[in-house]
Parts: sequence; structure tokens; C-alpha cells
Amino acid sequence: MTLENLLAIRQLQPHTADRAALRKLLEAARRNRADAQVPQVSADNRFDAAYKCVMQCAMLGLWANGHRTSTSHPGHHQTAIQCLGHTMGVAQDEIIVLDALRRQRNISDYEGDPVTDATLATCLQQAARLLAHTEQWLRAHRPDALGDA
Repeated sequence: MTLENLLAIRQLQPHTADRAALRKLLEAARRNRADAQVPQVSADNRFDAAYKCVMQCAMLGLWANGHRTSTSHPGHHQTAIQCLGHTMGVAQDEIIVLDALRRQRNISDYEGDPVTDATLATCLQQAARLLAHTEQWLRAHRPDALGDA
């Protein structure tokens, strides 16, 4: 499904984010990734911070391309993650892993299942990779978001 299709079915909305908004969201993603690294914090909360970094990166991709998810429709996290291929050229195999982390986040949040060390390690790795990818993509396509312009 394309971004235009998602606009047509109202899963996405047009959105204009100025460079200050992009920078602010990028800094939030960086803070959440840093918070996820703190070993004194529980695995569940570290996972939440890493997952939040992933979502903020996905939102950056949408915002930088003139869109945002429609939060009035269910599944906006899933939509944001699944758009990463369209917005920032993230490989499909990476998107599959990120979507599995989204499902794990739902299980943890809504059913109380604890996050395993392996799941935490995967989320930390994916958050770091996606943040680096996002910064590289922004540098190439929206350097104003990084302060490079």
C-alpha cells in the first residue's frame, strides 16, 4: 500500500512539520534511546524507551514526507512502522522485526507479560539501527532537521 492509498483511506493525514518540530522529535528519540541503555532500570521500562525511540523515528519519516498517522483510527503504531519502507527506505526484513516488537509491546502493556532479556536486546539493537538510519536519511533528505543546513 502506498502513502497515497493510506491518505485516501484516512490512515494518514497531511502534515507539515517545520525544522524545529523535526529537531524536537529527533532529540526525543535520542533521549529515549539513551534512557533505554540505563542498566539500573527494569527490562520492561528499558524496552518501552527503546520502542518509543522506534516510534519517534517512524514518525520522523512520516513528518519529513508531509504525513502523520491518524490517531483517531486504530493501528496507528502499525501504520507508522509499516510506512518506513516508503518514507525512509527501511528494508522489509527490518520492518518485520520492528512490527514484531510492536506486537510484543502490546502484550507487555495490555497483558502484563514481562519483557525477556532477548526481546530487550533485540529492541535496543533495532532502536539504535533505526535511529542511525533516520539520522542518515535526514542528513540526505532533510538536513534542516539535524541543524546541518
